[in-house]
Amino acid sequence: MHKTSISFLFMLVLGLFLLTAGCTQEQPIIATPPQENTDTLPQDTYTSNETLIAFVDSAAAYAKTNGKEKALAEFNNPNGSFIDGELYIYAYTFNGTTLAHPVSPEKVGLYRLDEGDTGIFLRGYIESVKNGSGFYQLNYVNPTHDKTLESKLVYGVKIDDDWWLGSGIYTGPAYPSPEQ
Repeated sequence: MHKTSISFLFMLVLGLFLLTAGCTQEQPIIATPPQENTDTLPQDTYTSNETLIAFVDSAAAYAKTNGKEKALAEFNNPNGSFIDGELYIYAYTFNGTTLAHPVSPEKVGLYRLDEGDTGIFLRGYIESVKNGSGFYQLNYVNPTHDKTLESKLVYGVKIDDDWWLGSGIYTGPAYPSPEQ
């Protein structure tokens, strides 16, 4: 009887140890963006993440089906099929040269990695796209909201080893910078 009690007690302690083991492990830090103030920024003015992904993925499919030359001509067309409200497709080489930008055609052909904040943003964005596709979050001036600095989520897709394309959506107020 004594042996059974010790075995039961051992199993009980072992079970409690296993149940609580996960509670004492250090948890990873997950950055949670600040909540948007819905009183000042109506949600219907923002495009959904799903819409952004579908838009960029359709442009990537177009590029892969029609080839680089035809795709870039379409992406650079300010009246083309890859401009929809705040969404438009831009394209870059992986070394930072603009290939398509329908709302700022003067940027096409420019190397942009040395352009201050733009270069910093592009470097991070390129890193997020190198393995196929990815998101990047930044603060950017929203021309449709009186040039207010707002949070912007961008999504890009690698087309081949030379170039990638993407688009972005405004998601609300600008996040505070880490220095603040």
